[in-house]
Amino acid sequence: MQVSIACTEQNLRSRSSEDRLCGPRPGPGGGNGGTTGAGHGNPPGGGGSGPKARAALVLRPPAPAGALRESTGRGTGMKYRNLGKSGLRVSCLGLGTWVTFGSQISDETAEDVLTVAYEHGVNLFDTAEVYAAGKAERTLGNILKSKGWRRSSYVITTKIFWGGQAETERGLSRKHIIEGLRGSLERLQLGYVDIVFANRSDPNCPMEEIVRAMTYVINQGLALYWGTSRWGAAEIMEAYSMARQFNLIPPVCEQAEHHLFQREKVEMQLPELYHKIGVGSVTWYPLPCGLITSKYDGRVPDTCRASIKGYQWLKDKVQSEDGKKQQAKVMDLLPVAHQLGCTVAQLAIAWCLRSEGVSSVLLGVSSAEQLIEHLGALQVLSQLTPQTVMEIDGLLGNKPHSKK
Repeated sequence: MQVSIACTEQNLRSRSSEDRLCGPRPGPGGGNGGTTGAGHGNPPGGGGSGPKARAALVLRPPAPAGALRESTGRGTGMKYRNLGKSGLRVSCLGLGTWVTFGSQISDETAEDVLTVAYEHGVNLFDTAEVYAAGKAERTLGNILKSKGWRRSSYVITTKIFWGGQAETERGLSRKHIIEGLRGSLERLQLGYVDIVFANRSDPNCPMEEIVRAMTYVINQGLALYWGTSRWGAAEIMEAYSMARQFNLIPPVCEQAEHHLFQREKVEMQLPELYHKIGVGSVTWYPLPCGLITSKYDGRVPDTCRASIKGYQWLKDKVQSEDGKKQQAKVMDLLPVAHQLGCTVAQLAIAWCLRSEGVSSVLLGVSSAEQLIEHLGALQVLSQLTPQTVMEIDGLLGNKPHSKK
């Protein structure tokens, strides 16, 4: 049966880096008057909710259609964006827990990293039922409980697919989505997660069942939003169509791999979905296996993850022909990084943030010091002019082009 989708078509026109990265425009009384990570205050220059304040709100110029609205947190410098075209505000740099809360990192280090992230304005913490066989969720839950931070001040996401060894403990059946999410909530010691992601598509499960199950967990208060991870554009569109056909809840964003050497999906496919149906992007792996840090330089140091038992695949990747070519490209970027006064890692993270439709980039770090360095990418972001981006594209030689 053919499904007719009613959605707003917008011109997929190219916009300059400056247009994408600018924050809310100043209001009539000065200041940005926008929402910041510190909370909702009265508009600058306003005196509360009187006629003048209401007039200021009415006269404020509207944001460009389709633009990600960005604001800066007071005291932290963190930037916040809407998650796709939903109303949820997330820090443009989030913290992933695959590395930080994995089996190789102590609980004390994990707590240090989470504390530094939160104090620097990071409000998005991403985990999954499969990370360290559930240990990542338990560690995150224990830390959040001990800290006593307001639940309304941070965003927790988890991913469902790989839950256990039994056939019914994996995949995206209604049974596993509901039971898997309840298991995650028990380990996290939370009543709900902000976003539950379907961690890859499931060819063995009908799309209608997946969308209905996600709608159910949201209606039951177990999650506030749902999204996809590692889904193709056609699959995301199918889920959206199914939701519209049966009056269900569609996904709000896609988690996708994105870095200097993986560009096609985030730069060519997802922006179209963002404009057509409002699905944004949360990207991960900005520094794939540490390749974009120039720390390997053709070899594998004893102190890096690639030398740890069980990470032979990473060592093989670093020492492969593609790995060596990528490391050579990283060395070519060193002059650009030096010109901007930053590290290659900071340059790579800022480069990911400038992509259209990207709401947040997830960082994977093994220490608080490493996290602080990576947060420095926020200062680099404003220096990424169109000319600098063109220079980086020229050095990489892998800019994707439309096949239309």
